[in-house]
Amino acid sequence: MSKKILILSSTPRKNGNSDILCDEFRKGAWDAGHSVEKIRLSEKNINYCTGCCTCIGKPGACVQQDDMNEILTKIVAADILVLASPVYFRSFNGQMKTFIDRVCPAYPMIHNTDVYFIASAAGGSLPVESTFQSFRTFTDCLDVVEKGTISVTGIWDAGKVKNTNAMSEAYTMGKNA
Repeated sequence: MSKKILILSSTPRKNGNSDILCDEFRKGAWDAGHSVEKIRLSEKNINYCTGCCTCIGKPGACVQQDDMNEILTKIVAADILVLASPVYFRSFNGQMKTFIDRVCPAYPMIHNTDVYFIASAAGGSLPVESTFQSFRTFTDCLDVVEKGTISVTGIWDAGKVKNTNAMSEAYTMGKNA
Protein backbone atom coordinates (compact mmCIF):
# COMPACT_ATOMS: atom_id res chain seq x y z
CA MET A 1 0.00 0.00 0.00
CA SER A 2 1.41 3.36 -1.03
CA LYS A 3 1.86 5.87 1.77
CA LYS A 4 2.10 9.66 1.74
CA ILE A 5 5.45 10.67 3.17
CA LEU A 6 6.34 14.25 4.06
CA ILE A 7 10.01 15.02 4.71
CA LEU A 8 10.75 18.28 6.54
CA SER A 9 14.41 19.25 6.22
CA SER A 10 15.49 22.20 8.31
CA THR A 11 19.10 22.62 7.30
CA PRO A 12 19.94 25.97 5.73
CA ARG A 13 22.67 24.21 3.70
CA LYS A 14 21.24 22.71 0.52
CA ASN A 15 22.98 19.35 0.18
CA GLY A 16 24.09 19.51 3.79
CA ASN A 17 24.51 16.18 5.54
CA SER A 18 21.02 15.94 7.05
CA ASP A 19 19.54 17.07 3.71
CA ILE A 20 21.45 14.35 1.85
CA LEU A 21 20.12 11.76 4.31
CA CYS A 22 16.60 13.05 3.59
CA ASP A 23 17.19 12.50 -0.12
CA GLU A 24 18.42 8.97 0.51
CA PHE A 25 15.36 8.20 2.66
CA ARG A 26 13.23 9.61 -0.17
CA LYS A 27 14.96 7.36 -2.76
CA GLY A 28 14.20 4.28 -0.67
CA ALA A 29 10.58 5.33 -0.18
CA TRP A 30 10.16 6.03 -3.91
CA ASP A 31 11.63 2.62 -4.73
CA ALA A 32 9.02 1.09 -2.41
CA GLY A 33 6.25 2.88 -4.33
CA HIS A 34 5.40 5.59 -1.82
CA SER A 35 4.44 9.17 -2.60
CA VAL A 36 7.14 11.43 -1.15
CA GLU A 37 7.47 15.19 -0.84
CA LYS A 38 10.46 16.93 0.71
CA ILE A 39 10.11 20.47 2.01
CA ARG A 40 13.22 22.49 2.79
CA LEU A 41 12.06 24.77 5.61
CA SER A 42 14.81 27.32 4.92
CA GLU A 43 13.27 27.91 1.49
CA LYS A 44 9.84 28.68 2.94
CA ASN A 45 8.46 31.83 4.46
CA ILE A 46 7.57 30.72 7.98
CA ASN A 47 7.01 33.44 10.56
CA TYR A 48 7.43 33.01 14.29
CA CYS A 49 4.38 32.07 16.35
CA THR A 50 2.90 35.22 17.86
CA GLY A 51 1.06 33.41 20.66
CA CYS A 52 -2.29 34.90 19.61
CA CYS A 53 -4.02 31.55 20.38
CA THR A 54 -6.54 31.99 17.55
CA CYS A 55 -5.71 28.45 16.43
CA ILE A 56 -7.00 27.05 19.73
CA GLY A 57 -10.56 28.06 18.85
CA LYS A 58 -10.13 27.46 15.11
CA PRO A 59 -7.84 24.48 14.57
CA GLY A 60 -6.41 23.74 11.15
CA ALA A 61 -4.92 27.03 10.04
CA CYS A 62 -2.99 29.96 11.42
CA VAL A 63 -4.09 33.57 10.99
CA GLN A 64 -0.65 34.40 9.64
CA GLN A 65 -0.47 34.44 5.86
CA ASP A 66 2.76 32.59 5.13
CA ASP A 67 3.83 29.20 3.80
CA MET A 68 2.98 27.37 7.01
CA ASN A 69 -0.73 26.95 6.26
CA GLU A 70 0.06 24.93 3.13
CA ILE A 71 2.56 22.85 5.10
CA LEU A 72 -0.01 22.21 7.86
CA THR A 73 -2.41 20.75 5.29
CA LYS A 74 0.32 18.42 4.07
CA ILE A 75 1.22 17.35 7.61
CA VAL A 76 -2.37 16.38 8.39
CA ALA A 77 -2.61 14.40 5.13
CA ALA A 78 0.68 12.55 5.64
CA ASP A 79 0.92 8.94 6.75
CA ILE A 80 4.59 9.40 7.61
CA LEU A 81 6.54 12.46 8.75
CA VAL A 82 10.33 12.71 8.62
CA LEU A 83 11.85 15.50 10.72
CA ALA A 84 15.46 16.29 9.88
CA SER A 85 17.92 18.80 11.28
CA PRO A 86 21.57 19.49 11.77
CA VAL A 87 22.52 19.65 15.44
CA TYR A 88 23.11 23.12 16.87
CA PHE A 89 24.11 23.22 20.54
CA ARG A 90 22.74 19.73 21.28
CA SER A 91 19.34 20.30 19.67
CA PHE A 92 17.68 20.92 16.33
CA ASN A 93 18.24 24.27 14.67
CA GLY A 94 16.15 27.45 14.73
CA GLN A 95 14.33 26.70 11.48
CA MET A 96 13.01 23.46 12.99
CA LYS A 97 12.02 25.17 16.25
CA THR A 98 10.12 27.89 14.39
CA PHE A 99 8.35 25.20 12.34
CA ILE A 100 7.46 23.17 15.45
CA ASP A 101 6.00 26.22 17.20
CA ARG A 102 3.77 26.82 14.18
CA VAL A 103 2.36 23.24 14.12
CA CYS A 104 0.00 24.23 16.95
CA PRO A 105 -3.06 24.80 14.69
CA ALA A 106 -2.85 21.25 13.33
CA TYR A 107 -1.61 19.16 16.24
CA PRO A 108 -5.08 17.98 17.35
CA MET A 109 -5.70 16.83 13.75
CA ILE A 110 -2.59 14.63 13.41
CA HIS A 111 -3.52 10.98 13.98
CA ASN A 112 -2.05 7.55 13.27
CA THR A 113 1.09 8.99 11.76
CA ASP A 114 4.51 7.37 11.80
CA VAL A 115 7.53 9.59 12.40
CA TYR A 116 11.26 9.29 11.70
CA PHE A 117 14.04 11.58 12.92
CA ILE A 118 17.25 12.45 11.08
CA ALA A 119 20.13 14.36 12.68
CA SER A 120 23.67 15.18 11.69
CA ALA A 121 26.28 16.55 14.07
CA ALA A 122 29.87 17.64 13.83
CA GLY A 123 30.37 16.44 17.40
CA GLY A 124 29.90 13.00 18.94
CA SER A 125 26.77 11.00 19.75
CA LEU A 126 25.67 12.99 22.82
CA PRO A 127 24.34 15.94 20.77
CA VAL A 128 22.41 13.59 18.49
CA GLU A 129 20.68 11.84 21.39
CA SER A 130 19.67 15.16 22.95
CA THR A 131 18.37 16.29 19.55
CA PHE A 132 16.25 13.15 19.26
CA GLN A 133 14.95 13.81 22.77
CA SER A 134 13.98 17.34 21.71
CA PHE A 135 12.10 15.88 18.73
CA ARG A 136 10.37 13.44 21.10
CA THR A 137 9.31 16.29 23.38
CA PHE A 138 7.48 17.72 20.37
CA THR A 139 6.04 14.48 19.03
CA ASP A 140 4.79 13.45 22.49
CA CYS A 141 2.15 16.16 21.90
CA LEU A 142 0.98 14.41 18.72
CA ASP A 143 -0.76 11.12 17.90
CA VAL A 144 2.31 9.64 16.22
CA VAL A 145 4.49 6.56 16.55
CA GLU A 146 8.26 6.89 16.35
CA LYS A 147 9.52 4.35 13.82
CA GLY A 148 13.22 5.11 13.60
CA THR A 149 16.17 7.43 13.81
CA ILE A 150 19.07 8.06 11.50
CA SER A 151 22.15 9.93 12.59
CA VAL A 152 25.65 10.77 11.57
CA THR A 153 28.26 12.33 13.83
CA GLY A 154 31.77 13.68 13.57
CA ILE A 155 31.23 15.27 10.17
CA TRP A 156 31.76 19.00 9.65
CA ASP A 157 31.85 19.37 5.88
CA ALA A 158 28.72 19.27 3.73
CA GLY A 159 28.50 16.09 1.70
CA LYS A 160 30.83 13.99 3.84
CA VAL A 161 27.87 11.88 4.94
CA LYS A 162 28.09 10.15 1.55
CA ASN A 163 31.06 8.18 2.88
CA THR A 164 29.16 6.72 5.85
CA ASN A 165 26.85 3.81 6.65
CA ALA A 166 24.11 6.34 7.41
CA MET A 167 23.39 6.52 3.67
CA SER A 168 22.37 2.86 3.42
CA GLU A 169 20.48 3.15 6.73
CA ALA A 170 18.48 6.09 5.37
CA TYR A 171 17.73 4.30 2.09
CA THR A 172 16.66 1.11 3.86
CA MET A 173 14.53 2.98 6.38
CA GLY A 174 12.77 4.82 3.55
CA LYS A 175 12.24 1.60 1.61
CA ASN A 176 10.77 -0.11 4.68
CA ALA A 177 8.62 2.84 5.76
